[in-house]
Amino acid sequence: MDNPVRSGSTVKPALSPRRRLTRLRAGRDFAAAPESPVQGDLSRAVVIRHTAYPKGHHIAPHWHGRAQFVFAVAGTMRVRSARHAWIVPPSRALWVPAHTVHEIQMHGIVDMHSLYLNEAAGAGMPASCAVLEVTPLLRELVVRAAALPANYDEHGEDGLLMRLLMAEIRRLPHCALDLPLPESADLTQLCERILADLSTRRPCDFDAGELNTSTRTLYRRFLRETGITFARWKQQARLLESIRRLAEGAPVTTVAVDLGYESPGAFSTMFRRALGMAPRAFAAESSAGRSVL
Repeated sequence: MDNPVRSGSTVKPALSPRRRLTRLRAGRDFAAAPESPVQGDLSRAVVIRHTAYPKGHHIAPHWHGRAQFVFAVAGTMRVRSARHAWIVPPSRALWVPAHTVHEIQMHGIVDMHSLYLNEAAGAGMPASCAVLEVTPLLRELVVRAAALPANYDEHGEDGLLMRLLMAEIRRLPHCALDLPLPESADLTQLCERILADLSTRRPCDFDAGELNTSTRTLYRRFLRETGITFARWKQQARLLESIRRLAEGAPVTTVAVDLGYESPGAFSTMFRRALGMAPRAFAAESSAGRSVL
């Protein structure tokens, strides 16, 4: 990862949500994104880096020559590629294959651990980005591995730790915490407007009117470009935003009201159906992760 916060460095004030969105739009150029070389002993199959980022920090689009396993012990990340967005709270991690262009937005102070794997070490992992559910065992293995020297002994106990870590990563279940993004410019702009104000429940004919098209045409185009329906996309966008806010400590009732749900009960039902746990339980889990800083 780029631009870590080191002791003694000056941290700029966080941007407002509107200014941050404007900057993201202006700076998001995935096609021309540069490589971010992996720092460390590249003779090792797995290189691990531990960095901290302030709230609101943005890492511009970039790619790595190695696959990356991104995990934050504390803080929540929003990761975007040209066609997808992912929310990664402390209880989850993101698998990013080599040469995948992506950018990262920090929500809260993020204590990030990144594993960079060569082709052999990453064998058997997904061919595309995936959010993975982190187990307590994996969390402790990652923290332990981050304390190893850069030239750790791959054939001794340190290497055994890394092999156990990778075996656990391959066992992690996948989570549906991604948001596909359309390819065409007008649909992308529509999605950006919706993401900037998820509290407004606008009828679909209003969205179609913004594009000077019919509701049926909007639905057909959206399904073709994203693989999911427009209504399902908006529901998923609200789910990811609720995860981000809960992970930052927002009360469940506040999140439900801000995202336009009829009641906290309706929000809880949606959340439990999607993640298999109540929002308060998820908030408590995220709070435990934040307490490590």
